[in-house]
Amino acid sequence: MTRTKVLLIDDHPLVREWLSTLINQQADLSVCGEAEDAPHALSLVASLKPRLAIVDLSLKSGSGIQLIKDLKQLDPFLLILVLSMHDESLYAERVLRAGARGYVMKREVTKKIIGAIRDVLRGEIVLSEKLATTMLGKLLQGQADSTLSPVTILGDRELEVFQLLGRGWETRRISEELHISIKTVQAHCARIKEKLNLKSATELLREAIRWEESHLPR
Repeated sequence: MTRTKVLLIDDHPLVREWLSTLINQQADLSVCGEAEDAPHALSLVASLKPRLAIVDLSLKSGSGIQLIKDLKQLDPFLLILVLSMHDESLYAERVLRAGARGYVMKREVTKKIIGAIRDVLRGEIVLSEKLATTMLGKLLQGQADSTLSPVTILGDRELEVFQLLGRGWETRRISEELHISIKTVQAHCARIKEKLNLKSATELLREAIRWEESHLPR
């Protein structure tokens, strides 16, 4: 039997080791490579031609969401499954728009993770039942869920800047991390303040820190 090639993209060595062991135990699946950051991941996709990439949103460098977009541009036929510890209510819809085919929380049981991999390989979209119901409701009603955080209205890049502000990062460091100019970071900050109805840079920083602390993995 030809085994389907899977690429692991995660900045935690222990997580990659766990996933590699789990996947390689399957008769029809095989881990062909591992990457901890976006540049290495793009290089491996180009050279190894995997069928599926399992991507974490938190990487050693670069943005997980931007990486998904870059991977799909590099290989439109690559299937992508996000496996992350971050709140799916904020990120799942974003990663689907970016080109991923599913979103699974790392806390899910082993059986469900393998099931999600197989579902994506069959061409299905993988989401939790709760989130799928929420997204269907939004689609049918044509409006956003009023119970969601106001942060959900931020664009992908704006959310990344907001998160890094919440970690106490300065503008220059954010610029270097996201590979954008300082002026672009400042422009994103201005739009975030407008969207979240914040009056000053101090309010923006306070809100970003509060939000980041409230979304730390438990």
